[in-house]
Amino acid sequence: MCPADPASEFKEPYERFIHQHLQYYGYFKDENVPQSPSLPLESWKSSCPVSKPGNFHKKSRAENNSNKNSFCSLMMETALLKSNQLLFDHPEGPGIPRLREPRNLFSVPNDSLLAPLWPVECEVIKDYIHHIEWVPPEPEPFYQPTENEMAPEVVGEDRGTVVYVIDPATKGTCFTGSRVGGSKEPIKSAAVSLRDPEDTTLLFESRFESGNLQKAVRVGKYEYELTLRTDLYTSKYTQWYYFRVQNTRKDVTYRFTIVNLMKAKSLYSVGMKPLLYSEKDAESHGIGWRREGSNIKYYKYNTEDGQTLYCLTWTFRFPHSHDTCYFAHFYPYTYTDLQHYLMTLVNNPLCSQYCKLRPLCRSLAGNTVYLLTITNPSKSAIAAAAKKAIVLSARVHPGETNSSWVMRGFLDFILSDSPDARLLRDLFIFKVVPMLNPDGVIVGNYRCSLAGRDLNRNYRTVLKESFPCIWHTRAMIKRVLEDREVLLYCDFHGHSRKNNIFMYGCNNKYAQERLFHERIFPLMLSKNIPDKFSFNSCKFQVQKCKEGTGRVVMWRMGIVNSYTMESTFSGTTLGNNNNSHFTYEDLKSLGYHVCDTLLDFCDPDRSKFQQCLSELKELLKQKIQRKLSELGHVQNIDGTWSDISLSDVESSTSGSDSSQSDGPPAHLLNMDEKDFNEKKKKKKKKQLRTRKERNELHQKLTLSQTPKHKKDILKNNLIARLKERSA
Repeated sequence: MCPADPASEFKEPYERFIHQHLQYYGYFKDENVPQSPSLPLESWKSSCPVSKPGNFHKKSRAENNSNKNSFCSLMMETALLKSNQLLFDHPEGPGIPRLREPRNLFSVPNDSLLAPLWPVECEVIKDYIHHIEWVPPEPEPFYQPTENEMAPEVVGEDRGTVVYVIDPATKGTCFTGSRVGGSKEPIKSAAVSLRDPEDTTLLFESRFESGNLQKAVRVGKYEYELTLRTDLYTSKYTQWYYFRVQNTRKDVTYRFTIVNLMKAKSLYSVGMKPLLYSEKDAESHGIGWRREGSNIKYYKYNTEDGQTLYCLTWTFRFPHSHDTCYFAHFYPYTYTDLQHYLMTLVNNPLCSQYCKLRPLCRSLAGNTVYLLTITNPSKSAIAAAAKKAIVLSARVHPGETNSSWVMRGFLDFILSDSPDARLLRDLFIFKVVPMLNPDGVIVGNYRCSLAGRDLNRNYRTVLKESFPCIWHTRAMIKRVLEDREVLLYCDFHGHSRKNNIFMYGCNNKYAQERLFHERIFPLMLSKNIPDKFSFNSCKFQVQKCKEGTGRVVMWRMGIVNSYTMESTFSGTTLGNNNNSHFTYEDLKSLGYHVCDTLLDFCDPDRSKFQQCLSELKELLKQKIQRKLSELGHVQNIDGTWSDISLSDVESSTSGSDSSQSDGPPAHLLNMDEKDFNEKKKKKKKKQLRTRKERNELHQKLTLSQTPKHKKDILKNNLIARLKERSA
């Protein structure tokens, strides 16, 4: 029999075990430890004195043996220890047993933010950048080109004066390490010094979170050429910009020209304006980001070494003298902004009842990738198992900040006390990854991670260490699919060449019983927000170059409704406010409409569903008629055409070209390309047809020769010609 032990005062075996374990290592020696009625571990932190490691009391061998005997007796109570991990949702009734949630095993900020980790090569200023949220009282119209806009010649630093330049952020070819605050070296002065108070030189800065200006050259008294930094560990992807300007002058017309953009097409050619933020306006008038700019032109030029680049030039006037202003491609949303928002959720006692925040993984630099699980507690285990899942993600491309504002709007609504939000939480389990690429967001990349690669082309990767965010996201979705059906997967993006909001999906042309079903959700969404969402811009082809994207990989994993949602950087060409820019509130409202459309999509009354299905079939006929007219065929469609896929008559998706970022990560570029792509080069052998398949094919060919099947001949010719055009 074991001697009496102070741990016997605890009623629960779990508490006795922990106390005995700590006492064995020298804690609570000759101390009276109070009982803890509810949460023993949390209460011990505040009420129990713990000896410091340097003050451990030495024990005799007899005391150690006694404690070991007590330890053995506690370990014998296996059944009680297991039952201590069970909780019951309804103590007054029979209750539903569930495992106690692990405590203190996850790193979620409660009262302070986790400082961003930067690559060790990056210089980072200590200024904290914060912008107020403000919505213009009137729609901001597109710029109307006059065709008289000037295209300035690129002067360069040979004939200009460099007023801002930072060292290349990457001294090597690949990412090597990270730390809070970036480089250990003292911050160098990147700007020129002002000679006197009358000096009108602008002072630039971008060494803050999501900033990416590399160089500024003064080529006139009020004219500047700007060079953007490429994505780290790459030589391309210059589209996103975000920088600060000081020492401004009011009532003076300035001209900025960004000289190293790489896309041939841009929304700036059709009326998009840059964004300006004035700190004086924010402090005195509560005015935030607004669209500014005149004489906007996007044009091509060739460098001396033969490289083709594109320039964006615009003129403007600062609202105040001696102000601090910011320019951006779109409304910034940083990793710190996300953590501020998540902290409000963690500290909200109401949200914590149905929203669990956990780290999904650590990024390449060690930044936390967060996962939110949102659902109402179920009344029974059967009800919990019956819930379907919805998976949403954003910011796989760091420069597409509009996706974060859409995600903000979705989270604001789904975590609200609205009856529709409560119903959605009753029906579904939401798995949400609000920022897939925190490293790229922090350093100001446009498209890539610190692996120097586009993460949205690597969802099939097996390189867990190089692409941890994508690998763990895919693994998480696989685990969810093992437990329940995933009704919908959607990855939020931004688009730099098309206006409005639209979706890319995956055509299920081989599942006749579910024909057109993947198009119903986008069509419903277009009906709910006809002034912003364009169904005609939606595409559903599965192209070979997009096989590594999230929507295609999840579709091949069995998620029929798998989408990429694209929201423009510019604005809408639909509805009453056509030809006007989107505000961040417009994008946040899109998050609400996604929830509203989910309720329509899952409505037990299938009238809306069937109506959309009928519209899609009619849309197919109309598109085939147009194609027949283009090909010179007689427009006679009286038969059943449901076996013709819409993807045969629609153009391909027009996403960004990412071919140079599809390969191995930057640190593996020296590997033998043949070894790395060995699996890709292996061609599958063509499977021989079975006797049954050969007989069916022969029967179809025989029937097609009869006059009765002339319409089928026309249809097959159409499909063949359309495929030739698409090829």
